[in-house]
Amino acid sequence: MRYYALATDFDGTIAHDGVVEHTTIQALERWRASGRHLVLVTGRILEDLMATFPRADLFEIVVAENGALLYFPDTRAEMLLCAPPSKKLSEAFTSRGVPFAAGRVIVATWDTYKEAVLECIQETGLEMQIIFNKGALMILPAGITKSSGLEAALSRMELSAHDVLGVGDAENDHAFLGMCECSAAVANAIPSIKECSDFVTEGDHGAGVTELIEQVLENELKNVSNGLARRNILVGHRREDGEELRIPVYGSTVLVAGESGGGKSALTTGVLERLVDSGYQFLAIDPEGDYEAFEGALVLGDPHHAPDLKEMMSVLGKPDQNLIINLLGISLEERPNFFETLLARVMELRMRTGRPHWLILDEAHHVLPSGWQRPAVFPPDFKGLMMITLNPDRLAPAVLKLADMVIAVGEHADQTIKTFAERAGITDPEIDPIDLEKGDALMWSKASPGEPVLFRVAPHRSERRRHRRKYAEAELTPDRSFFFRGPEGKLNLRAQNLTTFLQIMDGVDDETWLYHLGRGEYSKWFRDNIKNDELAEAAQGVEKSAGTPAAESRGRIREIIEERYTAPA
Repeated sequence: MRYYALATDFDGTIAHDGVVEHTTIQALERWRASGRHLVLVTGRILEDLMATFPRADLFEIVVAENGALLYFPDTRAEMLLCAPPSKKLSEAFTSRGVPFAAGRVIVATWDTYKEAVLECIQETGLEMQIIFNKGALMILPAGITKSSGLEAALSRMELSAHDVLGVGDAENDHAFLGMCECSAAVANAIPSIKECSDFVTEGDHGAGVTELIEQVLENELKNVSNGLARRNILVGHRREDGEELRIPVYGSTVLVAGESGGGKSALTTGVLERLVDSGYQFLAIDPEGDYEAFEGALVLGDPHHAPDLKEMMSVLGKPDQNLIINLLGISLEERPNFFETLLARVMELRMRTGRPHWLILDEAHHVLPSGWQRPAVFPPDFKGLMMITLNPDRLAPAVLKLADMVIAVGEHADQTIKTFAERAGITDPEIDPIDLEKGDALMWSKASPGEPVLFRVAPHRSERRRHRRKYAEAELTPDRSFFFRGPEGKLNLRAQNLTTFLQIMDGVDDETWLYHLGRGEYSKWFRDNIKNDELAEAAQGVEKSAGTPAAESRGRIREIIEERYTAPA
């Protein structure tokens, strides 16, 4: 489901001359029966609306008086969203002979009196705005529009504007239609509304709204998906012609794979930034603490504290809040179970609200390892998923089958795509070997299974303290850990991070220490697995100093590590 709510205007949209046809009522009932929400967004004064339209109960919330008032039909409760204007304004209108109707906040008249209205506003010194609506004038406090009212309503419903389909017909509908994920204009709408809408119905008034509802219930309005391409997520620019390359913001699952240092983190960070900028909610799983300093999201969990499930779901309940979950406080063997529990709650939230719009799994093999035996927790149509890993063979095949596109980085990007296809049970794509420059990537899609697209990854703006804490305190997998074995292989002391490396370093015998030092294995580990060339080069200088006493070389190695990494508290 893409559209969880329909926000519709009243006059000129579902109503014609104040009357809503029975067929339109039936369409609105079918919309509600599908599990979706209805919000009425009108410029009418509430009492006037209720006297005219007896089926306001179809709507969960009525945004009345052009955004100034919320009305809840179930409880008949009202909520003012701003202070009412001073009586001075109505007194000024009366003194100048301007006919008007006043609601809780709104003051309405006709556009033939606009000069007199302007003079009244200037005379009273009030901060008011005039909104035009097909020959009518609505006078409201500055900043109050249908958009601000709908935003307040969605907040109460825990929905995002990206889950909303809006439909209207007149000037005052511009604001709220512009905030909706998809906007529609009925056939009788004014030209400017039609021009800025994603879809124009063939039918007018209620018939157009009925048409719109039927298309959503049938196919989620797929016929306008191309018109919504502007919302898709930029990942880079094609090498061939410099054209933007984007991934669909809705209905896609992406695998990002390749060797460390190949650019996975840069691409992922850029995607996260653009989701923040566009207002799409994401939940990111961060097993190694790479995103603890990312701006635009709340981070829960740290090396000493596992994230709390209740707190996580409370954060995700706010549509404008993004969440990064740091797994450093959870052991490697417990991470898949933790994720499975979290995923069940996330799927419940998605069923109700469509959020989070994206689930980002960095180092996805930590939570979905190749031996994972519970693929059924992911429904086959699960979308809005990005999985990042070193190699596709580290992930469970059932999970790989969810991906409809692959972005591969690093020296063997072509082989990465072939490995994905083999593991996912897809006919091996014929891809010629290609040398990628630093910052390049290949995109291959199931929908276009020919040659992959070579592109330049779009830069990101974040300056992250990447790896600082991760390699100081995180538990690296055994294949990336350092093992102190000694010249005869009698030891098997595993250092899964820099903290344990320093601890073991101080305790091993001099022969073992000097054995690995002389073979250049410390600098090699720093370069290949800690991913810090600067640290590796400094260690090489110690390794090349033949004859340096063990105690002195240990001290120098400790010094160069602690210069670059913050020790745990």
